[in-house]
Amino acid sequence: MSEMSLEDLDHVGPATAQKLIDAGFNTIEAIAVASPAEIATSADIGESTAAKIINAARKSADIGGFETGDMVLDRRKLVGKLTTGCTEFNEMLGGGVETQSITELYGEFGSGKTQVAHQLAVNVQLPKEKGGLNGSVIMIDTENTFRPERIAQMVDGLSQKHGEDYDPEEFLKHIHVARAYNSNHQILLSDSASELANELKNTERPVRLFIVDSLTAHFRAEYVGRGTLADRQQKLNKHLHDLQRLGDLFNAAVIVTNQVMSKPDAFFGDPTKPIGGHILGHTATFRLYLRKSKGDKRIVRLVDSPNLPDGESIIAVTTEGLQDP
Repeated sequence: MSEMSLEDLDHVGPATAQKLIDAGFNTIEAIAVASPAEIATSADIGESTAAKIINAARKSADIGGFETGDMVLDRRKLVGKLTTGCTEFNEMLGGGVETQSITELYGEFGSGKTQVAHQLAVNVQLPKEKGGLNGSVIMIDTENTFRPERIAQMVDGLSQKHGEDYDPEEFLKHIHVARAYNSNHQILLSDSASELANELKNTERPVRLFIVDSLTAHFRAEYVGRGTLADRQQKLNKHLHDLQRLGDLFNAAVIVTNQVMSKPDAFFGDPTKPIGGHILGHTATFRLYLRKSKGDKRIVRLVDSPNLPDGESIIAVTTEGLQDP
């Protein structure tokens, strides 16, 4: 499968192959999971030709047909679990953060969303026997919150915890960060992330974690008022599907952080509610709500999951990183 080039597909000649590569469709798998309209628009190919190319790619990549439940179960065995560094938090997530899924972290400012993202960027680089995925990280930073100094503190924390001498610089070398300046730039960066992940695919450190911190900040700032809501949601929807596709293609975990809004008309219960509406609610596989508690403690609640019960766990955000309270 990996030996095949794009030109081996039916209806793809050298010129068409080049157009597809220029549009970011570098692999047969990437074409197989795209839609005809997407390929037609970005690669300047007729929609009927695009549909034929996609069908040929699906046959070659063995994607898109019906399967029996036991085959799906076998494939689920490839799904990795990434440790959060906290026992209770891991148990609530059924062993850790899943690959091939989008995990959304939402909460007020200071609730620890970025801290969890930083910790996962460190943990994913650990060997599998220590709860990592032996991989590297791609991070899209929309609010200028990435701090290499924080990564260094967390790596020192891991050195103490595991009794090993980890080098913070080595960890930082495997975190690829890009600053997104607006929502269009953010969407373009998810395409660049795909190219970078493809380059690293067969190296010692393939990309096993994609982080977008924060997913909704630019969308919220640029699309103001009810009149722009449909356009905003449509763009957000496509962006989320692009991220899900990255998770599927590279067997990586996708972490997105999300802001909240206050509902002043809520007389009962918690008045905070995540941005992004139903589109984000339906697309995120796991939704985690973080809120402050006493001191360095944070309460993490699993609000939505396809296979796990709702639950709560307490974590401590310390100088050394996330720890059991």
